[in-house]
Amino acid sequence: MSFSSIYRTHHCNELGSEHLGQSVRLSGWVNSSRNLGGLIFIDLRDREGITQLFIDPELSPELAAKAKEIREEWVLAVAGTVRARPPEMINSSRKTGAIELELTELEILNRAKAMPYHLEDPSSSEDLRLKYRYLDMRRSGLLDNLRLRHKVSKIIRDVFDANGFIEVETPILSKSTPEGARDYLVPSRVHPGCFYALPQAPQQYKQLLMVGGAEKYFQIARCFRDEDLRADRQPEFTQVDLEMSFVEQDQIIDIVEQLLSAVMENVLNIEVPRPFRRMTWKEAMCKYGSDKPDLRFALELQDISDIFKHSQFKAFSSALEQGGVIMALKAEGQAQNCSRKMLDQFTETARLYGAKGLVWLKVEVDMSLSGSAAKFIGDEERAELLRQLQANGGDLILIVADTWKVACESLGRVRIQLAEFAGLIREKEFNFLWVTEFPLLEWDEDNQRFAAVHHPFTSPMDEDRQLLQSKPGEVRAKAYDIVLNGVELGGGSIRIHNPELQAQMFNCLGISDQEAQLLFGHILEAFSFGAPPHGGLAIGLDRLVMLLSGAKSIRDVIAFPKTTKASCLMSNSPSVVNPTQLAELGLRLATPAQNPEDS
Repeated sequence: MSFSSIYRTHHCNELGSEHLGQSVRLSGWVNSSRNLGGLIFIDLRDREGITQLFIDPELSPELAAKAKEIREEWVLAVAGTVRARPPEMINSSRKTGAIELELTELEILNRAKAMPYHLEDPSSSEDLRLKYRYLDMRRSGLLDNLRLRHKVSKIIRDVFDANGFIEVETPILSKSTPEGARDYLVPSRVHPGCFYALPQAPQQYKQLLMVGGAEKYFQIARCFRDEDLRADRQPEFTQVDLEMSFVEQDQIIDIVEQLLSAVMENVLNIEVPRPFRRMTWKEAMCKYGSDKPDLRFALELQDISDIFKHSQFKAFSSALEQGGVIMALKAEGQAQNCSRKMLDQFTETARLYGAKGLVWLKVEVDMSLSGSAAKFIGDEERAELLRQLQANGGDLILIVADTWKVACESLGRVRIQLAEFAGLIREKEFNFLWVTEFPLLEWDEDNQRFAAVHHPFTSPMDEDRQLLQSKPGEVRAKAYDIVLNGVELGGGSIRIHNPELQAQMFNCLGISDQEAQLLFGHILEAFSFGAPPHGGLAIGLDRLVMLLSGAKSIRDVIAFPKTTKASCLMSNSPSVVNPTQLAELGLRLATPAQNPEDS
């Protein structure tokens, strides 16, 4: 019997008691095969689920003989009659657990050699699973993540469509411009010595679409950045990109909240209260030591500089004399839980993020202090410290004295580590937050000039424009980030559309008129023809799906990801190319080529 006309009438998760007695056809992979006292059972799996197949050798000797050679992951097409399982054999954990398919036909569509690893073995190495990614996809978890990604993308498109947005694809081969990370460069054969760049984001194109009158644009866009990788970063990634004309910040925030609320409701059946909480960048840094604070736990930083302005403790007095601050974090009831080893780990984390050290104090039952600097703290200072922090016996106090930024950031990192250690994070909670009023510029110590915190087209806040020349470091931006559970989902800004203001911005960045024309001439010329006020935002689709699925890395929600060394173990890319190809591009290697697997 050939199954070439129809391979299946149902998927492997669809059959139940209502199908008893029906003749059906299924196709899929062998999940397992068992021969129990002569009776043969096969679990057949497709992407939807598993159905148990049954063969009685006495009734179907030919089928039994064929079935005995079957191994895991062979591809089968079968036909048979749905029958009820004996009560003692019902598998309540499986959707099809009350039935089985008694086979009348069986065709082996393809054989499979022995698997390089057991597909459902959680201990198998990630490198091995990445090398055989097409096999790893057969695991239910990875397929579920890809389905979730599809569903999220569909909801996003539906919300944008309902709000009058137009989906527009922008070029992949573009011009290299400074965007904050290294570009991936593509040599041009037609124009020897010239290079395209793969887009880090469709930033300039979406602004040009606003000049063109598109007014509401979106794209699920592929982006590329040549930077060091981590759990939530890949050399190629996907972002949900949007831009709108004649808008203010609140309108962009509103459409993004609509979008994320629809995703949460339709994917996880969670209703997210709107509007989302908002917090300025300064408040986020002061309270949580992060511009993407995780609000699923309540630990807050406090500035205790005033308490120690006359301190005899050199670590405190020295920081204050140099214009720094003293920041503290109180962990209620954690004094006894944190061992010296754990406190040393907190100290190492603080140092890793720039702090000179970490002071830890334990509040004893009698309200005295013990710890690394307790002997340097006078009675009045101790009393005021306990009062300001509202500390009680059994509490742990962690302190960093340094520049404002280092003190906040290092103690903010310790805050997260402490919350993880103490189990304070409400893991099942989804906590959205807008962070606003970012600095427009930050000082680049290496190049001794200001750099754009976001990009050079970000607009300053109206009330701060007069500071661009006199105090550029104090200028706030019309910029906003959307944060979920301590992860930056995305960010955006209102753009500069006025040529005079853009020239001021370039001047602050140390970009000459000539350099501006070289790098951004095409977009500056476009703006000269009448650019509307506009702004937008981009959300990392990979990060969003990672958080929704509970995955630990965006690699778990990308079909074919790269390793942390930016290589693909499955296709062995990047790879050495033929010298002829290099010659066609007018290129010659300065160092001998080396495949990633040889390095």
